[in-house]
Amino acid sequence: MSGRTALPVADARSLRRYVRDLARRHPRLLWTALGLHVGAALAGLAAPRLLGNLVQAVEEGTSLGHVDRVVLALAGFLVLQTVLTRYARLTSQVLGEQVLAELREDFVDHVLALPVGTVESAGSGDLLTRTSRDTDQLSWSVRWALPEWTIALITAVVTVIAAVSVGWWVLLPLVVGLPPLVIGLRWYLARAKAGYLRESASYSTINATLTETVEGARTVEALGLGRERVEAIDDDIRESYAAERYTLYLRTVFFPSMELSYLIPTVATLLLGGYLYSQGTVSLGEVTAATLYVQMLIDPVDRIVSILDELQLGAASLARLLGVAQVPDDRTATGRHPDGEQLDASDVRFSYTEGRDVLHGVDLHVGVGERIAMVGPSGAGKSTLGRLLAGIHPPRTGSVTVGGVGLTELPLDELRGHVALVTQEVHVFVGTLRENLALAAPPGAGEERLRDALDAVDALEWADALPEGLDTVVGSGGRALTAAQAQQVALARLVLADPHTLVLDEATSLIDPRAARHLERSLAAVLAGRTVIAIAHRLFSAHDADRVAVVEGGVIAELGTHDELVAAGGSYAALWESWNGGVTDDRADA
Repeated sequence: MSGRTALPVADARSLRRYVRDLARRHPRLLWTALGLHVGAALAGLAAPRLLGNLVQAVEEGTSLGHVDRVVLALAGFLVLQTVLTRYARLTSQVLGEQVLAELREDFVDHVLALPVGTVESAGSGDLLTRTSRDTDQLSWSVRWALPEWTIALITAVVTVIAAVSVGWWVLLPLVVGLPPLVIGLRWYLARAKAGYLRESASYSTINATLTETVEGARTVEALGLGRERVEAIDDDIRESYAAERYTLYLRTVFFPSMELSYLIPTVATLLLGGYLYSQGTVSLGEVTAATLYVQMLIDPVDRIVSILDELQLGAASLARLLGVAQVPDDRTATGRHPDGEQLDASDVRFSYTEGRDVLHGVDLHVGVGERIAMVGPSGAGKSTLGRLLAGIHPPRTGSVTVGGVGLTELPLDELRGHVALVTQEVHVFVGTLRENLALAAPPGAGEERLRDALDAVDALEWADALPEGLDTVVGSGGRALTAAQAQQVALARLVLADPHTLVLDEATSLIDPRAARHLERSLAAVLAGRTVIAIAHRLFSAHDADRVAVVEGGVIAELGTHDELVAAGGSYAALWESWNGGVTDDRADA
């Protein structure tokens, strides 16, 4: 995972605090579920006591009627236990679903609040694994493991109390079984969390490598990097194998040691009870009841131990999900409000890697309503500067302000009303075209507003041609949109969002040059009066701009109007001559 910054993982204290907060939100359901579980456990404890009394009665001599009454009592307690267990499980599952829904909503809120720069530096693999595998594992733990573990724990506690109520001597067999149980648990719990976190992290690494390889398949093939990518995924799989082998080792040591803690108390109860009975200290009925109670402990203790493994997985997943909320914010809202829409960058320096700046003291002052085109060779820093001007990243030094207020001092919702960024990397969400547009529309925006936005970006014709118009389902599993259509949808969202300043980073790159020229002219009419910063390789955008900023080597090497820069005979003039000489007249026409 070289070059990536791993997203944080919540510590044990944060986990406990979050679980307590969840419990406080649902006190009624929680206490109802616990009460029903206790009632079900108590109903199940009647059988050993009744059977012990029956054995004692048989030894002393009893009637068939007494046996019938005991059998009826056993049946009654069994029915009661079944009913209580049914409603206890139902209440627990309802509680679990509510808790799980809140967990997912909290996770989505935290993911959407992540700084874009953090997501990019972490890579998609880690976040995808948390969104998919960790969420699924936590769902399993909340829906099944946690309720079953709670039932087993309550049953074990009340069973121990019932066993001791038979006689103090039952404590001795129970205490004998504690050492292997305590030692095994302490050994396992000290190692399990780190082991399962390592296992989950290995899945994130595999996903990241696979995603990068698939997304960059053409580059991998063109540069002959296939073997290197295969070796990279092999290394990731070896690490994942080692992590899974370690957790398997923990289980193979832990579970056999637990078997001793189950068997020793039962055998010890029979031996000690038999000895005390032979001495006349206890009755046969007491020995029978005590042995049955201790025998009953095997199942809940076994479930406690077995499900503990699932809970460790769930706890590791929860720690990873909660860790997303611990990513430090890249902005601090100060409560200041911009005085106007003037956009200024002063002595801006920025680096993706410590000690390696990609922008070196950039100054750019954009007038209200001005259209600036940023051009320059690939890797010069155009997109990076554009992202800083849109408030995606904070500068390392210097400042980027709108109306005299730093962009990272504004909450995201407020910032997007001032400055918005559209890149060539667009996404069509699963849903209708109308829903995709409504994401950026103000509340209550009607059909006419959506259609006007589509018309502004030359998309209304093909949108009306869809089988169900704006109600056509698009995105994954729906109607597939072309790359150009998806980009037009993104631009229509921009029109609906109605920010004052727009940063367009190759926003029409996926549309053919002739259509892009027409689209930009259409957008120009819609965006009149707004500030526009357009980053592009197609120089007709620069020709139409009020000023052109030429970015080279992380600095603005030239700044002026198209005519001024052509007359100056510098870098821009060379770019214009090269581009203008290689296009047809209708593309170069201004």
